[in-house]
Amino acid sequence: MGGKWNLLHSSIGVSAMHMQLLKNDKVIIFDRMDTGPSNLSLPIGESCVLKRKKPADCTAHSLLYDLISGTVRPLLVKTDTWCSSGAVFPDGTLVQTGGYHDGDRVVRKFTPCDDETCDWKELRWGLENRRWYATNQLLPDGRVIIMGGRQVYTYEFFPKSSVKGSSSSSYYMSFLRETTDRYADENNLYPFLHLMPDGNLFVFANKRSILFDYKRNRVVKEFPVIPGKFKRNYPSTGSSVLLPLRLNGTDFPEAEVMVCGGAPEGAFNMSDTFHVFISASNTCGRLRVTDPKPQWVMEEMPMPRIMSDMILLPTGDLILINGAMNGTAGWEDAMNPVYHPVLYRPNDPRPERRFVVLNPSMIPRMYHSTAILLSDGSILVGGSNPHQKYNFTARPFPTELSLEAYRPYYMYPRFSPQRPSILSVESEEMSISYGQTFWATFVLNMYRPESGISVALIAPSFTTHSLAMNQRMVILEVTGLEQLSILTYKITVNGPPTATVAPPGYYMFFVVHAGIPSHAVWVKIQ
Repeated sequence: MGGKWNLLHSSIGVSAMHMQLLKNDKVIIFDRMDTGPSNLSLPIGESCVLKRKKPADCTAHSLLYDLISGTVRPLLVKTDTWCSSGAVFPDGTLVQTGGYHDGDRVVRKFTPCDDETCDWKELRWGLENRRWYATNQLLPDGRVIIMGGRQVYTYEFFPKSSVKGSSSSSYYMSFLRETTDRYADENNLYPFLHLMPDGNLFVFANKRSILFDYKRNRVVKEFPVIPGKFKRNYPSTGSSVLLPLRLNGTDFPEAEVMVCGGAPEGAFNMSDTFHVFISASNTCGRLRVTDPKPQWVMEEMPMPRIMSDMILLPTGDLILINGAMNGTAGWEDAMNPVYHPVLYRPNDPRPERRFVVLNPSMIPRMYHSTAILLSDGSILVGGSNPHQKYNFTARPFPTELSLEAYRPYYMYPRFSPQRPSILSVESEEMSISYGQTFWATFVLNMYRPESGISVALIAPSFTTHSLAMNQRMVILEVTGLEQLSILTYKITVNGPPTATVAPPGYYMFFVVHAGIPSHAVWVKIQ
């Protein structure tokens, strides 16, 4: 169960503050613009970035990492992306919003391509309000909602549109102001945002959570406060995930949210001002949002955690990875890195068996580290820079430019005979329509009928600051299995019923047998 770590690159030249996997198995990685020169030069002949009262910057702060070749291509971003947010449009374009200073109202687009011609395109005044530490969520109609930010208690849409009964393009949300703690506007930044199967949004900030109708700008329901003394959002920086949606013939599957880690109120003041690093939370809370009267169910992790990423695996389990045990997010504000990832098995009936400590990395991944799931089932891990500038000699936590892959147990060679290999995904229009039946053909050397076959759609996340925006997993209904030859099988699958269950766009499609997932293929839901 321990898994294996592989160092992919000792330096990619840029610290991975933000990461997004694209539909062509390339990863766009970027940092902020005011850390000083990076260790990756822009191509000869490329225009340097000019900032007022600052020297010209001819280094890249963004890059494209090719998972297949392992190569890096520098990209040109012109405005500051520090603590920004993002989501992928249904056509596969990354829409990236906000940031700092000259970037706080910018919308940036990156459309993946198969050659080396694609780069950032920037819309300087794309946003109505400043968006710094905001959260993005793709909606069922293909738009993106951008919510919150530092001293910003509103949400807006891209492309812009009006909420019923309003002519504005930015909408006040009192919940965001109510959940702001007084010192440094803390503990409701990067609010946790999840689209529910009924089309409403689950919004969590600080310790509170609501079900929100963004179309009518109203709170549908307020949930109980999560138990305990810990705050969960930036800079207390816990993490959150919508657990896998399991389809069983109904249009509205049960939806359950999990929130882990965090820090007590005032912990940021203690670490930032007095260099006293208070222990983080070791608790997780699960809330079944679709229950008539939802209540938090609390569990304890093997160790306290802040700044951890929570990544869904194609098996339906999840991993907590990166982070620290003391302090908060912020420059020089945490100690005691957590080197060990932890596997969480949400469906194990024995709570004491749900958490499993895995093999450690050797690299501390602190503030501004990231992790994302890849199509082969591994996790790409990068970043860590708890300093205002790049600092490669700082001890004990230097700026990290390395990239690692964590490969879970199911990638061990001994499981190869039980690992499906997808040959094709067949549908009537080359993409999967809502409510449509489709077929997948795969090769399997050692089929175990008692273990069954499952299939999963996973939307790749835009990950930054321990928040995997738009991460979503839907376990589809398999209605038939046919053996075509000695090693070849064909399954019949029902597609997702509605866009509220699976918003339109590109997903990784995994076939899972005996707990061992295939390498994913990309499918488009529309």
